[in-house]
Amino acid sequence: MNRLARRLAPRTLRGRLSLVALTTAALLMTVLTVVFNTVMDRHLEHQADDELRNRAAAVATTVDTSGPRARVLETVSDSLLDANVWIYTGTRLLEKPPSAAADSAPTQAADRLAARARPVCETEQTDNPLFVRLCSQPMSGPRSTATVITAVDPAPYRNSAGTLLSGSLILDAVMLACTYALTRLAVGRALRPVCTMTDRAIQWSAVSSGQRFGAEDQPAELARLGSSLDALLDRIRTVLRHEQQLTGELSHAMRTPLTRIVAELDWWRARPRSAGETAATHEVIAEAAQSMRTICDTLLDDAREGAQNTTTAVGATAVAPVLRRLVEDLDTQKQLKTVVDVPNQQFEAGVTSALLERIVSPLLANAVR
Repeated sequence: MNRLARRLAPRTLRGRLSLVALTTAALLMTVLTVVFNTVMDRHLEHQADDELRNRAAAVATTVDTSGPRARVLETVSDSLLDANVWIYTGTRLLEKPPSAAADSAPTQAADRLAARARPVCETEQTDNPLFVRLCSQPMSGPRSTATVITAVDPAPYRNSAGTLLSGSLILDAVMLACTYALTRLAVGRALRPVCTMTDRAIQWSAVSSGQRFGAEDQPAELARLGSSLDALLDRIRTVLRHEQQLTGELSHAMRTPLTRIVAELDWWRARPRSAGETAATHEVIAEAAQSMRTICDTLLDDAREGAQNTTTAVGATAVAPVLRRLVEDLDTQKQLKTVVDVPNQQFEAGVTSALLERIVSPLLANAVR
């Protein structure tokens, strides 16, 4: 179930926000629709009851309760007043609609209301019409009592309620569609600068550009995003610069030992050599290989430390001791006499001692050669 929900969930932020807005609007409109239709049902029901009470009041004017027994007076509009009207004295039926039988469902419902002897309105289920709304209106005279019960078919009121419900549902559907479309449009326009910044960041990082977003004339959220992307682009540019520097240094530093190895191999293969000459060639090749290994270790260690400490200052190394140590090793190997003259003994280079040796060693080797 969770897997299916994740599969059906929108993949984009715009889709997810639109779905959240649609769900929230649907819940709110459902509550409003239920409340509105409930209120309208009650209002229509009260309208029907008011109509029944008004008719009962009109019929009550034709009932005489001044004698020992209630009696119905004949009037000119008697046929109009007798439509769907029952008149009781106590529980005894005095008059009923001409079209209603004594054992019909509406008459039986009127009998039950008359027995209660109090004002009440109820909806009863009958055969034709399917439902009927009845209201009882008790009357108290000087010497007798009567109850007038009026009825009306609630179908028109129910049809009105159904029409209101259908209209509410159609309006809800239109509002939900508009909410979803407007939310997607608004979120899309709000996220458009973010997409633009993302594309520019990818483009600038690929070419190590010096352009940056900055935080001016930007909303607070985009200004913070721009600052983060600027810091990321700075780090990427620093890494690329270190990579290019490492590649250049390796290419330059490895050229000399590789040239020695190639030259020794060409010299050794030019004609047959003695065992001593072969051993000397092997020694030169081994020395060059060891020099290459030292160069690689030194440069890679320095690059690794530089990548880890891009925001900190690089260590400093005194130049004179390193130069003297290199010269002493060179004099021992080549039987030369070299003098190191450094005017300022406190002169320092902004690199490690191992890297300084790798920088100066090829210069000394070229000078000796």
